[in-house]
Amino acid sequence: MQKVTTFLTYDGTAEEAAQLYTSVFESSRIVDTNYYGDAGPEEAGSVMTVTFELEGQEFIALNASGFSFAQGISLMVSCETQEEVDNFWEKLSDGGEQGPCGWLTDRFGVSWQIVPRVLGELISDPDREKAGRVMSAMLGMRKIEIRGLEEAAEGVRA
Repeated sequence: MQKVTTFLTYDGTAEEAAQLYTSVFESSRIVDTNYYGDAGPEEAGSVMTVTFELEGQEFIALNASGFSFAQGISLMVSCETQEEVDNFWEKLSDGGEQGPCGWLTDRFGVSWQIVPRVLGELISDPDREKAGRVMSAMLGMRKIEIRGLEEAAEGVRA
């Protein structure tokens, strides 16, 4: 059992959210589903919690009326290729909202950052001018494009 588990509270869509997330990430699964009993506070027999794993990390989704998500917390997905970025970006933003700089909000209101690993390497480059060009390029993107980052690093103008 992991020491810290991300606990996400949904307003009635925990099971649907867990099903989406486990369909998007290759190495994932729904571990357990628990249901409310007569003691409530939600309707008896309705889904209370769904425990699921994404890439080996456990999450718990709870159904509880009246809760919503805020952008102050997000789930970051580190990607190796543009194909991975594109896949996560499209599937997680479907029905949600695509934001700037690799951020999106899924249809349940959960914020995600879809980030190619190379971004961190390029913006931490000891050549601060190069890092600055990469940062400027990224700030002008919605979905992050690896080729655009690499071109900025090399000083190529689009």
